Amino acid sequence: METNYRGHRQRLKERFLNSKLAKWQDYEILEFALTFTIPRKDTKKIAKQLLSKFGNLKQVLNTDIDKLKTIDGIKNQSGFFIAFLRSFAVKYAELEMVEKEKISSPKEALIFLRSVIGLSKDEIFYAIFLNASNKILFYDEINRGIVNKSAVYPRKIVEIALKYNATSVIVAHNHPGGSSNPSQNDIIATEAITKALKTVDISLLDHLIVTDKNHYSFKDNGLI
Repeated sequence: METNYRGHRQRLKERFLNSKLAKWQDYEILEFALTFTIPRKDTKKIAKQLLSKFGNLKQVLNTDIDKLKTIDGIKNQSGFFIAFLRSFAVKYAELEMVEKEKISSPKEALIFLRSVIGLSKDEIFYAIFLNASNKILFYDEINRGIVNKSAVYPRKIVEIALKYNATSVIVAHNHPGGSSNPSQNDIIATEAITKALKTVDISLLDHLIVTDKNHYSFKDNGLI
């Protein structure tokens, strides 16, 4: 039996070396990932149980460690490894975004923003600061919590924009509930940020609301 699973794992490694993850199913990717932390068990069975309980690969990666451990075979090390894979993917998306020569449109930031905040269970307000050539100067989480009309967002965004000599800003936040439609508070906050940036001759390029599947652009909908 041990020879069988060792042989299977070796075939998975060879397949990865030959094709990366092209045409792999979700359970195969999880199965392969778990071989690095589970030395002597059938990781295919565990991978299928994870997907059955939590949904697709993205949802598994975004699941809390304690919930992952409710699956037979997932212990601390495997739970932490899955959490690490999620954070590693976010970091890679950050590096890809920063290395771009420029952002030609706010929509180019969507993949990055979705990976960073799209699946968070907390509502996160985020900002990307750009120069005149739309090169990223800085990006950061501005706040966690419900977006409101508080002056905290405009003041903090203006301070950061001035610090990095930004000429434009893209702001974004996620809706953990799944709907990307803006609330009245979202609209009020956007108006306040736009006005605050205009006082220092900085433009708000867009405010994006992101979920794991959808997005809403204030610019595209004529609200900026």
